[in-house]
Amino acid sequence: MFWLLMFLLHVVLARFSAAESLAVGKPGCRTKCGNVEVPFPFGIDPGCSLEGFNLTCRQNAEGNTLFFNGKFEVLEILLRSSQVRMNNPISFQCYQLENSAYNLTSELNLTSTRFRISHVHNRLVAVGCNVLIYNTMVDYKNEEYRTVCVLVCYSEESLVNVSCFGIGCCESAIPPGVNYHTVSFGSISDNDERGGCFFASNFDSWTVTNFSPCSYAVLMEAENFSFTTSYVTTNDFWQSRNGKAPILMDWSISDETCKAAQRNKKNYACVSRNSVCREQTIGPGYSCNCSEGYKGNPYLVDGCQDIDECADGSNICSGICVNIPGSYICSCPPGSHNDPNHPGACYRPDHKMSIGITIAIGVSAGATLLSLVLFILVLIRRLQIRRNEKLKQKFFKQNHGLLLQRLISSTEETGNRMKIFSLEELEKATNKFDEARILGSGGHGTVYKGILSDLRVVAIKRAKTMEQSEIDQFINEVVILSQINHRNVVKLYGCCLETEVPLLVNEFISNGTLSDHLHVQGKNSLPWTDRLRIALETARAISYLHSAASMSIFHRDIKCSNILLDDYLTAKLSDFGASKSVEIDQTGITTVIQGTYGYLDPEYYYTGRLTEKSDVYSFGVILTELLTREKVYLTRTSLETGSLIARFVKVIVENRPFEILDSQIVEEAPKEQLEEVAILTERCLRLRGEERPGMKEVEVRLEVIWGTMKDFVHQPSRRSQEL
Repeated sequence: MFWLLMFLLHVVLARFSAAESLAVGKPGCRTKCGNVEVPFPFGIDPGCSLEGFNLTCRQNAEGNTLFFNGKFEVLEILLRSSQVRMNNPISFQCYQLENSAYNLTSELNLTSTRFRISHVHNRLVAVGCNVLIYNTMVDYKNEEYRTVCVLVCYSEESLVNVSCFGIGCCESAIPPGVNYHTVSFGSISDNDERGGCFFASNFDSWTVTNFSPCSYAVLMEAENFSFTTSYVTTNDFWQSRNGKAPILMDWSISDETCKAAQRNKKNYACVSRNSVCREQTIGPGYSCNCSEGYKGNPYLVDGCQDIDECADGSNICSGICVNIPGSYICSCPPGSHNDPNHPGACYRPDHKMSIGITIAIGVSAGATLLSLVLFILVLIRRLQIRRNEKLKQKFFKQNHGLLLQRLISSTEETGNRMKIFSLEELEKATNKFDEARILGSGGHGTVYKGILSDLRVVAIKRAKTMEQSEIDQFINEVVILSQINHRNVVKLYGCCLETEVPLLVNEFISNGTLSDHLHVQGKNSLPWTDRLRIALETARAISYLHSAASMSIFHRDIKCSNILLDDYLTAKLSDFGASKSVEIDQTGITTVIQGTYGYLDPEYYYTGRLTEKSDVYSFGVILTELLTREKVYLTRTSLETGSLIARFVKVIVENRPFEILDSQIVEEAPKEQLEEVAILTERCLRLRGEERPGMKEVEVRLEVIWGTMKDFVHQPSRRSQEL
């Protein structure tokens, strides 16, 4: 009984302690470059690091290499000790014939950064002969230090392996807090006033430079250096390290003390609730560590997770080990006791207890342990509920929940159409976001099919990351869709703001996209009647956005894959994440370029000026696809030349439309009708926005063309066939 209860307690606590995996960086950020892990506060991508900790990942022949400040190669980031291991170039001086010298010296300048050279782990190392190494160092207080390493050797036989005390090798300590270092070389010979006093009268500088032509100096980790005489007589020191040596840097978050930093909650870096602040030992500044019994990243919310001491072997318990948050419990099995002389060990007493006493102790221990298990389970459950509620509140604010609440309650019509769903409702609707419910996924996120409690079938859009730009795009889509009520625009039912990534609840459109139906394999695609009607319905939706809604709305990402089709092939315009709303009397705005290449208005691309005519161009591209059944090339270089659009405009201008039109619709539709739509399409695709028609004019022209459909015999549409 006792063992069973202890096992149960261990399993329960292990389950909760292992519930969250250790996070390395911020969501959506790269945390690896080559073989180097990049934990926050460091980061590679914009917005993924604290100020002063941004790194660069470059691709080369050997793979990806990580750099700090564009020139210091990063080998390893040590989060717990607040250190970074980098590669430091080796400086050298070599002699050629006639004693002429050439050299290469490097400068290590970290004065404008949060980094300092570790005086504990690094040493100045120099190897060679007949040379003076001058070291210049500056610390964080701008105090300058100068030292000299003197390297002498009378002959090759005077060199001794391992020993580094001035003959062929020199090691020198550095002062604490140094953030700048450089070396220079000086020659010593029997004719040199600075160096002559070091040598006996029989010193022969030519013999020395003959067996040791090069000298090297570098600031590097002391542990990575062991002297061998081949470093003096060959280029092994340079060659074996590829001209670089590892150096260890200390870093801190800011120049504030822990006490001062904790007063500024907004910028305080130790955000994990199981973290502690650690003062710098040299100079001002602080860094963060996980509390005792926890591991992970203290710079991330919930980044420090409990260490399971029972599983990783770090405990000294020889009895029953039970992991608890931040520590562990060590108990002895029935019939044994804790050994006072050996912590964590158990022993059995020599005397025998009566069966009654043994049973009483077992029952008592079992009841106590069972009570403990129940107490811990209730406590964990309450803590989990409390934590989930706090997370929901945090995400609600982060996702602009208050703004959206005011928006939904602003008008009765909006309040009737939209609501803010709870996470529980959407989990029930999607069977906890079951993979079998996925309708599709793309760059912005994943779409799930869901069934609400009122039996409405919906599409639930879940963003992939929580980047601020993603949240802003989500809010923009909600605000735009809340103003729209049109039969050819996807309806918005509401949203959920209780998760790290907000969720959008839309009308479920069951029949895929226009692209799916138009660009099918095989001879026949959508018949002309369906293509013309879909074009007209899309034009109605865009025209409504431009002039009939409460504000002018520029969609900015009109394309075939954003036109959904229902069971009756009715067109529904979707995806308003990139849309912009402007005042009715405003003709355009200047904004960051956004959209899909191939459908993007060239005038908007080159000027940054977004107008209603930008959507007209994108709609013209869709008309081109409907007429030709060819896909538009989605590349930057196809904005003007070499693409389907360029070829289409050319044949229309030269009055040769039937050379490019889809052979299927040439057989189905009257020649005059196709020519009218082709000419309208060419007008929509003109490079100058002022030469394009407005969407209202486009809608009217398509309405007139659609009205002529009854005047000729044609094949029935796919929709009428299905009906």
